[in-house]
Parts: sequence; C-alpha cells; structure tokens
Amino acid sequence: MALKKGVGFGIDRGGTFTDVFVVYPDGKTNTFKLLSEDPNYNDAPTEAIRRVLSEYTGKEIPRGNKIPTDNVSFIRMGTTVATNALLERNGEKTALLLTAGFKDLLKIGNQARTNIFDLNIKTPEMLYTEVYEVHERVVLVDETCQMDIKGEIKEASNGQKVIIEQKVDEKLLRLALGAAVQKGIQSIAVALLHSYIYPEHERVVRDVANEFGFSHVSISSDVAPMIKIVPRGFTATADAYLTPIIRKYIEKFCSGFEDNLKDVVVEFMRSDGGLCSIQDFVGSKAILSGPAGGVVGVSYTAYDESNKNPIIAFDMGGTSTDVSRYAGHFNEIIESETDGIIIQSPQLEIHTVAAGGGSRLFFKNGMFVVGPQSSGSTPGPICYRKNGYLSITDANIVLNRIVPEHFPYIFGKTEDQPLDRDAAVEEFKNITEQINKHMTEKGHEKMTMEEVALGFIKVANETMCRPIRRLTEAKGYDTAQHTLACFGGAGGQHACAVARSLGMKKVKIHKNAGVLSAYGLVLADVVVEKQAPVMKAIQSNFNEIEVLLNKLENDSKKHLVSQGFNEKELLFEKILHMRYNKTDAIIMCSDQNGKLSTKDNFVDEFGKQYMREFGFTIPDREIIVDDVRVRGIGKRYLSEKTEKLDASSKESAKPVGEYEGFFEHGSQKMQFYKLDDLKPGNAIEGPAVIIDKNCTILVEPKCSAEITEEGDVEINVESLGAESLGDSVNSVHLSIFSHRFMSIAEQMGSVLQRSSISTNIKERLDFSCALFGPDGGLVANAPHIPVHLGGMQAAVQYQLNYHGKTGLKPGDVILSNHPIAGGSHLPDLTVITPVFIGNSKEPDFFVANRGHHADIGGLSPGSMPPHSTCLIEEGAIFTTFKIVSEGKFQEEELIEILNAPGKVPGCAGSRNLKDNLADLRAQIAANQKGINLLEELIKAYGTDTVKKYMAHIQSAAENTVRQMLINNANKFAKSDEDKIVVLSYSDGMDDGSIINLNVSVTRDTGDAVFDFTGTTCQVYSSINAPKAITTSAIIYCLRCLLGEDIPLNQGCLASVKIVSPEKTIINPDEEAAVVGGNVQTSQRLCDVVFGAFKAVAASQGCMNNITFGDETVGYYETVAGGAGAGPGYNGRSGVHTHMTNTRITDPEILESRYPVILRKFTLRPNSGGHGKYNGGDGVERYLQFRRPITLTVMTERRVLAPYGLYGGKDGKRGTNILYRSKKGSRINLGPKNSVNVEPGDIFELSTPGGGGWENSH
Repeated sequence: MALKKGVGFGIDRGGTFTDVFVVYPDGKTNTFKLLSEDPNYNDAPTEAIRRVLSEYTGKEIPRGNKIPTDNVSFIRMGTTVATNALLERNGEKTALLLTAGFKDLLKIGNQARTNIFDLNIKTPEMLYTEVYEVHERVVLVDETCQMDIKGEIKEASNGQKVIIEQKVDEKLLRLALGAAVQKGIQSIAVALLHSYIYPEHERVVRDVANEFGFSHVSISSDVAPMIKIVPRGFTATADAYLTPIIRKYIEKFCSGFEDNLKDVVVEFMRSDGGLCSIQDFVGSKAILSGPAGGVVGVSYTAYDESNKNPIIAFDMGGTSTDVSRYAGHFNEIIESETDGIIIQSPQLEIHTVAAGGGSRLFFKNGMFVVGPQSSGSTPGPICYRKNGYLSITDANIVLNRIVPEHFPYIFGKTEDQPLDRDAAVEEFKNITEQINKHMTEKGHEKMTMEEVALGFIKVANETMCRPIRRLTEAKGYDTAQHTLACFGGAGGQHACAVARSLGMKKVKIHKNAGVLSAYGLVLADVVVEKQAPVMKAIQSNFNEIEVLLNKLENDSKKHLVSQGFNEKELLFEKILHMRYNKTDAIIMCSDQNGKLSTKDNFVDEFGKQYMREFGFTIPDREIIVDDVRVRGIGKRYLSEKTEKLDASSKESAKPVGEYEGFFEHGSQKMQFYKLDDLKPGNAIEGPAVIIDKNCTILVEPKCSAEITEEGDVEINVESLGAESLGDSVNSVHLSIFSHRFMSIAEQMGSVLQRSSISTNIKERLDFSCALFGPDGGLVANAPHIPVHLGGMQAAVQYQLNYHGKTGLKPGDVILSNHPIAGGSHLPDLTVITPVFIGNSKEPDFFVANRGHHADIGGLSPGSMPPHSTCLIEEGAIFTTFKIVSEGKFQEEELIEILNAPGKVPGCAGSRNLKDNLADLRAQIAANQKGINLLEELIKAYGTDTVKKYMAHIQSAAENTVRQMLINNANKFAKSDEDKIVVLSYSDGMDDGSIINLNVSVTRDTGDAVFDFTGTTCQVYSSINAPKAITTSAIIYCLRCLLGEDIPLNQGCLASVKIVSPEKTIINPDEEAAVVGGNVQTSQRLCDVVFGAFKAVAASQGCMNNITFGDETVGYYETVAGGAGAGPGYNGRSGVHTHMTNTRITDPEILESRYPVILRKFTLRPNSGGHGKYNGGDGVERYLQFRRPITLTVMTERRVLAPYGLYGGKDGKRGTNILYRSKKGSRINLGPKNSVNVEPGDIFELSTPGGGGWENSH
C-alpha cells in the first residue's frame, strides 16, 4: 500500500507510559507521553491519535467516536501486548501436539534450574492448557546404522534422507483434536521431531486441525525452521498462544477508526528491529516489540559512521533496564528466554536487568540491596502518593536529582499532584536509622540520610553495569571504547555514573531520548525474513546454498513489492548460520549487499568472528551451515534527518533554578536548566541537571555537557582515578564489591564457555570459576555447578601450602585434579593462577576454574568407569603440575601425563588429547581474564582496599550463616536450657554404605560441628567422596538454608567445623577410586544435611550418569529426576537437583550426531512421593542403539528410595533396564554397570522421584 499525505505516528506502548512521536506533512515533529492505562480512555495509542488530529484539524473528535483517517498517513507501533500476555499468562487457550513419547518435553526443557540455591524450584507455567501425542515418527538416515528400520525413505527439504517409520495416524489425531474442542481449546501448536527438515507431517496435522475450526494453528516448521525441538516447540507454542491476542488487539485498535484504517499504512515493530505489516505481526516475533524500537532509534541517532565508535544503548525504565550494543549493524541472537519460555527466532540481542526507577531498596545482612523486586507503576515508589515502596526514584528525589516542581503533576489518586518529596525523605530517615543501628553494633561510622540514598544509587548503578560488561568484555570488546547512548525516562539520572564506572568517556542523549523508542519506529525499515534449513558443510555445498539464497531473496522481494515498495527501495541481506561440525556455537555471517558473496569470503568472515569471540579457530574441522536467511529491507524515509539549529547565538545558558545536590564528596550546588532553553554550543559544567518534558539528565561533578548543532546533549565524562575509601567499613561499598567480585567470576565463566571446544564445557556448562583472597580463601564463586563450590578453595590452599608463597612465580599456572589436592574426581581439571600485583614477590590473589573433561583416559571411554577400584584406573592424575611455568606452556610434559593411564593394565591414555589441550588453554585464558578484571578493580580502588573488602564480604557471609544456624538451633531446641542443639540424620547408599551426621549448634554463637563419625569405611568401588566433596555439599546446603541472596564465599564455613573420619566413604585414602563419589555420594551428603535440618524431603539423590561410546564416538549425559517437596510447595518434576545443574542434549541434536534413536523422554507419572505436598516426578528416557556400542551407567537410589519428611511418602526408586531386541528380554542392569549393546537394544532409564512432605491426611 502506498503512503498518502497526512500526519504520521510512531507510538510505543509501554507498561507505564505510551510514547508518541508525530510527523506532520510539512516535516515538523512533536513528542509527548500519556499513561498506558487510564480510566478516561480505552486505548492509549488511539487516544494519542485522537488528541493530535483534534488539534491538527481544529475540530475536536469526541472520545468514543470513530476517528476519521483522511489526515492519517501512517501508524507505526511497538507494543508490549505480547510480552504482557506472556508474563501474565493470559494468552489464548492453547493445546500442544507433540510426537508420541515426548508429551512432557517442554516441561523438562533443558532440565537445568534457574536458581541453584532455591529448594522450592520454581516451575514456569506452561503456555499450553492441554498436550496431545501425535502417533508418527521420522528417523534420520545414518550410514553406520545396523538396525533394520522399516519405512519409506524420503528426501528432506535440505536433501538429507529420512525414514518415515510411522505416518501420522489421522484417526487418533482426530480423536485428540475432538477432545481439545470439548475442552474449549481455541489455538493449536504443533512440534514434531525433525520437522525442521521434513515438515510434511506437521502440515498434515495443521490441515486436519483447520477442519475443526480452531482460531489459529502454529506449526514449528513454519514458525522456527531450525534444529532443536525444545526451543522450536516453545516458539510454536508461544506463537499459538500470543498471535490470537495480537489479532484481537489489532482488530480492536482498527475498529476505533473509520473504515478500520483501510487506506492507512499500519506497521508493527518486531523483535528483530524491523517493521512488518499487520498480517505478518505474530506472537513469536513480538516479544521484544517495545525495546526494539529504542535500539533502532539509537542506531540512527547515536552511531557515527565517520568514526564508527561502537555504542551501548542504555534504556532505563521503571522496572528494568535494557542494554544492547550497536557497531554499524544490529547484534542478533537466535535464542532467548522470557519468563521460562524459550523463543527460537532471530531477534535483537537485548540484555535486561531488574533495576529501574521503581526497583525497591532493602538493607539486608549488612549490605545495601537494590531489587529485583519492583514497586511498579502501582503502587509505585513512596513519592507516587499511592502507599508504595522505597525505590530508586525516591533516592533520586532525596538527592534533589528529581525536583517535584520540575516534574509532571500526574500523581496521587486524582493523578494531578506533584511527587511527594516529604514522604520519600521520611521513609529514608527510617531506613537510615535501621542502617545506623547495624553500623553502631559493628563499631562502624554512622551514615547520613543523603549518604544512604547515594549508596543505593551507587549499588543500582553497579547492578546495571553487569549486563553491559557481559555484552562487551565477555565477547572480547573493550567496554571503555564504547559511547553510552542513554534513553528512557530514568536513564539520564544515572548515565554519567554508569559510564564512569565502565571507563567510558562520552555519553550521548538525543533530544528525543525520553521517547526514543517511538522515534525509532518512525526511522525503522520494513523487514521481511525468509529462512530455510541446510545442515550441510559450506565447503562442498556452496553452489546449492547460493541457489537457495537466491530463491529466498526472490520470495522476500515479492512480499515487499506487494506492500507497495518499488525495487529501488529494497535491500537484501543474506545470512548464514554457521558452526564448526560437532559444536553448537552458531556464528551469523551476513552478506550485506554482496560484500561476502563468495564461499571463501563467508569462510574467512566466520573465522574472524569465531576468533574474536572465542579466541581460537579449528582449522581441520568442517564448517556447517545450519540455516540460511534472507532479510529483505524496504526503506520508506518517513522522517527527514534532524535539521541543524542556529548556532550563531553566543548567549550563555540560563538556569531555571538552583538546588543543593549530594555527591560522593558531600553537598554541592546544582544549576537546573531546561533543554528547550539551551542553544547549540552551550556548555554546562557539572554538577547540573537538564530538564526535558520526557526525561531528566544529571551532569555529575567532573563532567561537562554540550548542546550539539542538532540540539542533542553530549556529556564528556572525566575519570576520577583511584578511589580512597578510608579504613572504616562502608556497607555501600560492601555491596558494590560483592557485585564486582561476582562479575569477575561470571566473566571468567563467559570466556571459558566461549573459548572451550568440548561439549561438556561449551554446551553442557559443566564448569565453575572463582576468585580467591591472598590466603586462598574463596571470595566469589559464580553459581555454575554446585559440586565445585567448596572444593576449589581446598585446591587453591593445597597449592599455596605445597609451594609456599615464594614457590610461586609470576607467569605460573597450576593444574591439579587429585583428591588429596582438593580435587572432586579426576575428569574435573582445576586450573589455578596466582595473581601478582605490581612487583609483589608473593601472590596477592588467586583465580581458578574447574572444568569437566570428556575423557582423560582410564578404564572406559568418558573416564567415568562404574567398576573402578583404585584412582589410577580413572584417568590421568595431576597433584601439582605447573602447566605454565613462568610464562612457558609445558605441552610435552602435559601430553605425557595425559597419556600415562595407558600404562595401567586395561586402561588407555586420553582418548581425546586435542580437546584436552584446547580446553586447558581455554581454562588458562579464563583465569587471565579474571586477572585483567581484578587489575582494573585494583586500579580503581587500590590493592589494600580490595583485600580489605574481600575480608569484609567473607565476614558478612559468616554473620549471616551464624544467625541462620542460631535460628535453626532455637527452632529445634527442646528447652530454653539447651545451650547446644544436636540435629542428626543418616542415610544409605545402594551398596549398603551409611553416611551418618550429627550437627551440634551452639545456640548463642552459631558455631556448628558437622560430625560424620559413624559413617561407613571407604569402599572397594568408585563412590568414595574426597573431603572437598563434603565441603562442597555443606557450603551448598548452608547457602540453600539461608533462603536469601548472599555472596557465596569461605565466610559461609567460618563458623563450621567439619569432622570427616579418615578412610571413610567421605574421606578415603589417596589411592581410593572416587569418580562416582563426585556424582552420586555428593547427592547423598545433601540428603543427609537437609534431613538433619528437616528442611526439605529428599530429591532424586542421583545424577544418573549415562555414557556410551566406541573408538569413533563418545557421549556423556546426566539426567534429571524429581525434586523433594518442602514446607508449602510441591517438588518440581524432571529437573536436576542439588549438586549438579548441567543441561541435557536436545533430542534432534542427539539423533543427528550419535548412533541412537530417542524413543521416549517424558515425566515418570506418580514417581514422586505423596503427601500434603508431593515430591516431583522423575523421568523416563529410552535410548535405542543403532550399532554395537558400550553403554555405561552410574546411578543411585535404585535400592534405597528418596525419603519423605513429616509423614510424606518416599519417592519411587529409579531403574536401569536393558531391552535386548533380538531376544525380546529385559535385563535389570542394577545401579552401576558397563555392558556391550547390540543394534536395536533399548536402554530404558527411569529416574527416581522426590520425597513427599507431610502426611496428606
């Protein structure tokens, strides 16, 4: 449809405010905001258009009347309708249809839990109401397969061969759809295995469903034609759930206008930053509709093509802050997660953190805490006059960064009152009193109310810095080299401080920053995307890929031409989703207007991007093209570039007021200016505030703002150098250092994941990273894998004691895995780097990481032998090996040790030496990243201050744990006279071994002794657990028992003494086999601790370690089970619990790379223990083998069931059954075994359920 002359609108409907950008026929523009929800009107965008047209025509259009469209040219909208429906779970009533045997696939997801310390594991509510199984099966052709699979062989859309083992059973399908109709289902989502390349079965289901008259049918092969059934299934479900809601909203919106906007171009913003027609706007593409407009706005207004300086877009709103990066092109990702729902679709990479103007403020455990809870728009912050909560906005008011008389009068019940500064001050006095009571008790200096308010602002700023560091440093970019482009209503008050903290020198704030998302809508392009799967090597299939790209380009062109574009207005971007064979890290390589038109150019670009992001390439590995996309772009140029303003005036800026502000070094006078009064060239020295009708900008001390020729604000930020914090402890900086230390550990993890090569580390995320003080004590451990938590501290302190402080030199890196050296089990290799600051002769700090290597030799592939009886059978052993000695990588010696297990009878050396070396280099690189970040922190604060706050943070954790232990002692004390309270529990392993625990807690101090006397002696098998495992289990359990977020460090164990008798199953001698102790006994230790504290019923108590392989292939997984129920909640089903949190391989990836067919993966009904609150169910996972191979299982809870508490029933025990297809017999493999399987054999794994809580009667 061609544009007609008239008024154009860019409208971004947010959660609190709707932003409006108006373009008049003469090129002039206007901006304003209105409330998204208001009792005076039904729809904010409609109301905005009504007001503008009434004013423009001079003729009032009454509310409720249909709005004439004679003077409307275009309407472009970004909306949170889809996002809100997703978050509030009020979409269309939907049924999901999945391949038979996989009905619970989305409930299980990737089996990992979001918060590893939350015993009440939250389950995101599924979007579908009902789920039905489709009896059909497509199997990939595998040239190595020795099974006789019956069925017709077909060619898939990418040329790959598939076997139609079972066609869609339409009779059963119709019965299922009939049942859905009876249950009031309106919308249908379909996700069948391998439909990304063979969509025919999904199309059959769609056609049959349409016969039943459902309002909408989404099939995954149309919505997201990419490999991975789990995210594709989620995406199809979201599409079916949300699209009808979007359709209803659009119909309602259009109905408010004459002729339903028939002759007006109406377009919506999608998650990928492109506009689309009403017909193309669907649920799966709409989740980021709101924030995407802002990113587009930044790309046009902040990025300078001449200097190509990269931009960080910083959009701070009321409840959260969105950050993104722009460097000449949009950063896209293929997969994201919103409220537990995975969306697999190309979308802008936008990181969100729960810190905004409405973030609530707390003082907990001696630390300032901001969020994640939000006061929202109702009731809002205290100053909103709605009985709200103390929030960031209140802090800005107390500090006079927001002044009520210069802010809209839209508050209170009548929505016409100013912000209430007095109420905010009163509440800050209360929290200051609470804080000073704590300070007095600890012998620290008291704080003023202004210092408290500023403290919360600083903690909020640091919270917002973390996602920016993840977006830049974690991907190999220097954060300081970016410009911060700030927009949104609240961001201007924090921009200078955030930029300064990140080392940035410049902040850009566009004159329309308060409504930049709406402005971005007017500037945005219309985009049509076409996508198809390939799944082939680029080197040998590029001609075929080119033909496919050309077809997709033609399809895109036809679509855009049908929308009124001519060919001169069109651009096409060809995108290849590329990865190395047998890896999952997708790199998107774009052919923008033919710049990468040849195969060699695409391969070179892939190599450059891979090297920058991951730090290495794999020259001898095939490069696979998973999918190809063509992005067709139609340009409309609806708003001219901003004209330059008259800069001839030499008139200086005139303030409209002066207020007392409070900053780091005390009170300072602040001049207030109105942006509309400022002229190009006006310079404003901080501290000052610039007021606009849509946002407020704080120019901090030592910063200077200048008005550009376009009327925008550019702020130069001066570095303040090292900050002196004095000798007293500052609770504000305690919180800030906690964030910084954790950020270091997190970024180490990002580098390790990016630069590693093995599936275990890169995709299953089986690793942990941590930062340690000068004594080797744990300071910060990123919450990766719980079983690693306490063990790395023992590993670092062992090396410190072994070498002494003078035995370690700059450039040394130590490798260890031996249990006596703090190791967990041999496949977990720990890399430790001492940190020397300046010319120090002794280590000032340590950084370390621990990663699970897929194979380090030993009895069986995968180095997880179920029947090992001594340590040397489990693989290569490193007690203290300098893998890097004074800067030199000791490769020869390293290879010799990795091959050494081959000298042990029945054993082999490492079966994957290349991956070992590559992952160890990645681990070294991760530590180096930690060192670099630590040095930056020291540059800002000084070595002594950093060390001091490490100790303070450990002390804060100690105090919190002590109080928790005191509370539990008081809870379980039988009388007031009991000075020491003893909590006891014992539980067994499947081999009859007993773990016995008595916890003695001193009531007045919180000191505790965890005494394992009475535990069984070490065993002649691999389930012995080194001391480090016991420490890890206890620190994990203590952190869970706290029930609140505190830094995890050695302070958690400062009040705890652990008694682990020598030569027992939890403290074996140095030659004992331990590989199973790490994965099985560790879980039982948690069961025993939680049993003693009566905190939660037993979870599945097992990691269900499954390995299969031969000389050409190896695979390892751990499988979910049921979580234990607890006070007030059911246990979650199909999830990893306690000491592990690794992900499961997607079924389609599994079947495409390994010689297996996954026959079943569902929850195991009624396996959770019954009670007032039921334990979670385990899972059933059936693997069929396509050729001879060795299967190894290492499991627990096959003999002894997971216990229930307070009368709750036990969970069901797990089973390991091997079905021998030739004989038709089923064999119980027992808890631990290794067996050769034949083609067609099926391993039937049923994992344990969780225990129930409390008698149900």
